[in-house]
Amino acid sequence: MNEINIRVKKRDGAYAPFDIVKLRNALQRSGATIDESTRIIEKIEPLLFDGISTKRIYQIAYGLLRKYSHRVAGRYRLKKAILELGPTGYPFEKFIGKLFEADGYEAEVGIFIKGLCVQHEVDVVAEKGNKKFMVECKFHSDTRKKSDVKVALYIHSRFLDVSARWKQEENNSEMIYKGMVVTNTRFSEDAMQYGKCAGMKVVSWDYPRGNSLKDWIDRSGYHPITSLASLRKKEKQFLLENGIVLCRQLKESFRLLDELRLSNTRMKRIKRETLDLLEN
Repeated sequence: MNEINIRVKKRDGAYAPFDIVKLRNALQRSGATIDESTRIIEKIEPLLFDGISTKRIYQIAYGLLRKYSHRVAGRYRLKKAILELGPTGYPFEKFIGKLFEADGYEAEVGIFIKGLCVQHEVDVVAEKGNKKFMVECKFHSDTRKKSDVKVALYIHSRFLDVSARWKQEENNSEMIYKGMVVTNTRFSEDAMQYGKCAGMKVVSWDYPRGNSLKDWIDRSGYHPITSLASLRKKEKQFLLENGIVLCRQLKESFRLLDELRLSNTRMKRIKRETLDLLEN
């Protein structure tokens, strides 16, 4: 397998050498055992050809993972599941609020706050102890889309106005105020550099290493309902519109599924996959 010399077509149209280590790591990060990863790769091997797309490799791997474990498969398709928290982006904001709550913060989503100069609509405000975050969420339905430095500059300027008001009203020298921007895709190099320089937290799908959005989700153990393969697109949208963002919320609100008029077979399948995905 290590000797296979083929190129894969990436989402942006560029070609790169097939990397077996990258595939194996992705499978194992999702929770697949070493033996499961080896068996899956062995099954993928005869299906590979020069120019195969990364999307097709992903589809094959995901299909095989579902046979081993709903939990592992759900984690493997996490990036795609986050992309399905659209198209408005508001479910993504709620999901980020839940991630803060997983870390012990009190979080409010979609609120209006008076700054020192003007009023702002803020995606998330999270507070714990002497830390308080103003968070803006940049959701993109296209994984190729990057948030550039103009986004970082704009959000930081809003944070400065809001934090100036907080400092004036709260008058607490021990409070630490932080601005933060989170995206489900990536930032440009300039945007990341500006975040470092200005002291603003910049979090994307894979940045910063060890504390990226993916790392944050993995630590929380929270899975969006869009991870559930047994749910159809309209059904996911129905649940999102009813405030159900996490699989653990769905577990507590299975009665909502009654409104979808599902067959008993599909109802059982959805419940089983939800519970499987929530297993440690």
